[in-house]
Amino acid sequence: MGLGDKMGNKAQEAAGKVKEKAGQASDNEKLQADGAKDQASAKAKQAGEHLKDAAKDVTGQ
Repeated sequence: MGLGDKMGNKAQEAAGKVKEKAGQASDNEKLQADGAKDQASAKAKQAGEHLKDAAKDVTGQ
């Protein structure tokens, strides 16, 4: 994965944290859940990228 993808995923995770905190502050459960979902999605993408990077290291590609 490229650097742009990694940065995008980090940005999505950060936005999710902001949404979740805003939902907590405003007692908005939907916003809080959306933020948590965004964070989970970004973390899953990052885990996939780590696996791809590890495979590249092993295969030398």
